Amino acid sequence: MEQELKDKVAIVTGATSGIGHATALRFAEAGAAVVAVGRNAQKLKEVVKEIEGKGGEALTIRADVTVQPIARRVVAQALDRFGGIDVLVNAAGHIANGTIENTPLADWDAMMNVNLRAVFNLMQQAVPSLIERKGNIVNVSSVTGLRSFPGVLAYCVSKAGLDQLTRCAALELAPKGVRVNAVNPGVVVTEIHKRGGMSQKEYAAFLEHSKKTHPIGRVGEASEVAELILYLASERASWITGATYSIDGGRAQTCAR
Repeated sequence: MEQELKDKVAIVTGATSGIGHATALRFAEAGAAVVAVGRNAQKLKEVVKEIEGKGGEALTIRADVTVQPIARRVVAQALDRFGGIDVLVNAAGHIANGTIENTPLADWDAMMNVNLRAVFNLMQQAVPSLIERKGNIVNVSSVTGLRSFPGVLAYCVSKAGLDQLTRCAALELAPKGVRVNAVNPGVVVTEIHKRGGMSQKEYAAFLEHSKKTHPIGRVGEASEVAELILYLASERASWITGATYSIDGGRAQTCAR
């Protein structure tokens, strides 16, 4: 199983940090050629070095996937370099706090653009090649897509929409040989919360509190989620489609607190 993605081509968005970064590296270890997409040029250079250090092959694309023509360019460059796409992993994401009373419309739009609209657009652009090569899609959703939580309204709605996009696309693409699944992590140690506005002190307190809200008693690591993504992208999961997989230390089984 060490080279179970040998000769496969995978696009991974959000590849410069968190779950996307861990997935890009894990896919390279499994033999895939990785198209690493992100907005930070310096970090993309570091990703290339890491992948090549593992003996892998990478194409990096600095891109904002919320811009429709740029998403089209990502797919075009992947096709030009490698000739096809076997796996699409949508790991780029955005989070911000806000309730029904105080979420600015601009924040709502930003959340939907990154977490849902951009995913739909990239899926649509990649589908022709995925159909041709009988590939698959793995979307990175959240426990908040399956359960409601106060204080992160727009994020919850965007991830619930992503889960439904996953299920509907899975039904539509199954007759064409393309599988579509999602992973729904609980709290994982990444940069997303700090990018969303948490200070270092607030984030440390949030991680400590999360030990109590996750029944297993700890938060997750990006590498753990990457392993599940690899499984779903591989032939081991050849009879799985339309699934939203919890990987959350039991968080989805608890009451919101």
